[in-house]
Amino acid sequence: MSAESGVKTFRDHDGLWEGHDVMQVASPQGFANDPELVFDFYNQRRRQLFEVEPNSAHYDLANLESNYNVSIITQNVDDLHERAGSTNILHLHGELLKVRSTHDDTNIKVWKTDLVLGDYCEKGHQLRPHIVWFGEDVPLISKAVEICASADVLFIIGTSMQVYPAAGLMHYIPEKTLVFYIDPNPALSGKENITVIAEPATIGVRQAITLLNALD
Repeated sequence: MSAESGVKTFRDHDGLWEGHDVMQVASPQGFANDPELVFDFYNQRRRQLFEVEPNSAHYDLANLESNYNVSIITQNVDDLHERAGSTNILHLHGELLKVRSTHDDTNIKVWKTDLVLGDYCEKGHQLRPHIVWFGEDVPLISKAVEICASADVLFIIGTSMQVYPAAGLMHYIPEKTLVFYIDPNPALSGKENITVIAEPATIGVRQAITLLNALD
């Protein structure tokens, strides 16, 4: 979804994130072993956010709120949906522009500068990126299930359908739900209730909205 804005996708085809094994920079063990490496990795990602802008697909989804009740469930950790104007966003995997206490997952703060060792919460505990790492619970997954279970229409945009538990959300949608799957290399096949649009987000989202509006 955000790749066309210039945001680098976290995982490359070889399983590395910016040259790092994912377990080095996206696991509690990696953080315990080398917190400065982890901080540097996310500091670079955070800085990059200030150099990019939402793309047309972000704005198209935001504009849908004029005619539909829209909820966005995203695996992305950037703030481009917010900047485009969407108002109901669920960040499954956390947010780059937030940090939290290492001793209290509910103590979350907005953070727009570099995070380093010695940045503490008000109770004296080190802060960490507010990112869901491998091996950690996804606390918002139950809310995402509720949204999918009540959806009349579902857009699936730019995902390989390989990362769980997010990929499992498909199992909770009702049979009557109309699904548009938008991805240049789709991992699903079209069938009665699934329309596959083999395009990048900026093209595919607009095509899906055109198809959706034609049904009204």
